[in-house]
Amino acid sequence: MEFVLFSYFCIMNYADIILPLPLQDSFTYSIPPAMQAGIGVGQRVEVSFGKSKMMIGIVLNLHDTKPTGYAVKPICRLIDDAPIVTASQLALWQWAATYYVCPLGDVMNAALPSSLKDDSYRPRTETYVTLAGNLEPAKVGIVLNYLRRSKRQQVMFETYLEMSGFGRQAALTPVSKSDLLRMCSGTSAAFTALVDKKLFTTHEEEVGRLPISTVETCQPSTLSDAQQTALEEINISFNTHATTLLHGVTSSGKTEVYIHLISQTLKEGRQVLYLLPEIALTTQLTTRLQRVFGQRMGVYHSKFSDAERVEVYRRQLSDHPYDIILGVRSSVFLPFQRLGLIIIDEEHEPSYKQQDPAPRYHARSLALMLARHQGAKTLLGSATPSIDSYHLARQGRYGYVKLTQRFRGLSLPTVEVVDVRRLKFQHRMKGIFSQQLLDAMGKALSNGQQVILFQNRRGYANFLQCRTCGWVPRCDRCDVSLTYHRQHHHLSCHYCGAIYQVPDACPQCEGHDFGDVGMGTEKVEDAVHQYFPQARTIRMDIDTAHTRHAFEQIINDFASRRYDVLIGTQMVSKGLDFAGVSVVGILDADTMLNIPDFRSAERTFQVIAQVSGRAGRAEDGGRVILQTRSADSDTIVQAQHNDYEAMTATQLEERQAFHYPPFTRVINVYVRHRDAMRADLLAADMARLLRAAFADRVLGPDRPAVARVKSMSVRKIMIKIERNASPRAVYDILMKVQNRLMQQPSASGVQVYYDVDPM
Repeated sequence: MEFVLFSYFCIMNYADIILPLPLQDSFTYSIPPAMQAGIGVGQRVEVSFGKSKMMIGIVLNLHDTKPTGYAVKPICRLIDDAPIVTASQLALWQWAATYYVCPLGDVMNAALPSSLKDDSYRPRTETYVTLAGNLEPAKVGIVLNYLRRSKRQQVMFETYLEMSGFGRQAALTPVSKSDLLRMCSGTSAAFTALVDKKLFTTHEEEVGRLPISTVETCQPSTLSDAQQTALEEINISFNTHATTLLHGVTSSGKTEVYIHLISQTLKEGRQVLYLLPEIALTTQLTTRLQRVFGQRMGVYHSKFSDAERVEVYRRQLSDHPYDIILGVRSSVFLPFQRLGLIIIDEEHEPSYKQQDPAPRYHARSLALMLARHQGAKTLLGSATPSIDSYHLARQGRYGYVKLTQRFRGLSLPTVEVVDVRRLKFQHRMKGIFSQQLLDAMGKALSNGQQVILFQNRRGYANFLQCRTCGWVPRCDRCDVSLTYHRQHHHLSCHYCGAIYQVPDACPQCEGHDFGDVGMGTEKVEDAVHQYFPQARTIRMDIDTAHTRHAFEQIINDFASRRYDVLIGTQMVSKGLDFAGVSVVGILDADTMLNIPDFRSAERTFQVIAQVSGRAGRAEDGGRVILQTRSADSDTIVQAQHNDYEAMTATQLEERQAFHYPPFTRVINVYVRHRDAMRADLLAADMARLLRAAFADRVLGPDRPAVARVKSMSVRKIMIKIERNASPRAVYDILMKVQNRLMQQPSASGVQVYYDVDPM
């Protein structure tokens, strides 16, 4: 297997160790003679760091070169008998650290579950019961007579014999203590008495924390003609391309094509990684895949407990790993022994990009590199592909397959644009719903159909404002107004998470008249109750779906039609399948369109198309009511007609003219300091040093939209780099510039970090 490729017989004296710290380099330790025969690359070791701190690290390299300039400490303890990080994983870690300009220790932190970094994982065990000696069936009556004075013990012993299959089968069925006590309603005291009487003996067995699928498996569904054609074209494309883009409209049945590709890959004896952008999507898809693949599939995401993630990780290193992993972006860091296919569903989604903390990686880019290391194929799937992927496909760098028909011949929903600005000017719209949307909702609800309302802002209102003097409550630590959450009656900063009480009086004018400005999902839910008091509503945002089970419960309840109206943020736009939805309302498309970012038009088009795709997934068809103050904008018109090609043509022309991706790579350099003036001066110095290396590719520094976060003043510098520039060369230049900046006396307390390929 790959993870035992290193050599045990070559004795080395020193090891380079990766520690989970935000430091650029690995650290060299000496290998005690007693460890030299057993240590290898990828194993965990315990080392002393600093004066007295003990840390767990990963062996990166073994060598005989003694470091100079400092006393080398010995490794304190070898934790593993075999590597827990494979050679392929380590190569991926090193690539990520270089490409995303971050410490290797930060990559280690992202890649490993916490319990593998502090050695705190303990396997779950369960007590099992066996007979203390050989008991012949003919002597059972003697034992029961012996127990006649204790009815509880007698019943428990009889229950054990029944559960274990005693007298009916040669090998007894293992019986756990907990199951035995439950089946006979027994007590621990009775159980202990049977052990003391030498009738029972116990032992501990390791049991997994992960749920075991009990779904009866079946064969994949038969593909439609259009799906079968797409599958054949993908297989042909894989003959000449390592990566293929499947561009399939919403509800075209891309998932069923994926299932057939997975089946093909498993028949070849290889593994599959199936990536999703959001945890919410795993709920419906897990059940669907388990019907076909059963226990061959494992699930991995951050809503699992750390111990559960450790068990998935360790299983992937075992002799019986999962053949399929269904997971979110962190799944790219799992060990794979024979990876053959990576599916990146909804590949356009910005959720694949890690924002904070470092490494600020994009799972799609890491997956492509992982596939290259493992000799696997990658399939990118989306109804609205990212412009970057679409451009590479049209250039011939990726294969390209199109699926234009909805499954069962269903038509795409009609998108009706409502000009909110005109309606408000004409005093024909006072609330948050246009009459057109109210009529559509009323008709759907009266027909027993469901409605989805999309508003990409949580909370009740964007902010509160004193109606007398205009004062707005703001965060003490961040340059943002506070969002009003009426459900909990508090103000919240959505950047640092701080919670504030709603003020009784304005601190400027002492007035008591506050108004709420803007709308979030809470206000939308209130409005639905006002217009449709009988409608059963449910919200899906980070406030209501903050745990794995909450996600699952909301999705299952809405799919089961326990609710009539689902109100949510972008969570509702991502690949969910609800057959009962006939109307989708998009309440404020301009929130996304007016973001000062070169991707805002692309993002707006994608979200509109994706959330629109939740409607009309049954024979009844669907309607989308799109409320906007920019009805004449190119993006809104293109989204209304689902004209993806027109949108990409417009955006590619603009990006080429202004040197934005996909024609360049963008790296945002952030300089942070508690003192705003010091941040300005250091950012200016950083930009000057960068211009010496990158010339006019450097823009800024300037203040980002939120220029103070968690009491740190933030300044941004943008670098546009040619796509063929070496990531290693860029990394070396940035590190050299950063080191020069840090040598300045004024740099004390400054933080510098990088966002490569920002989203």
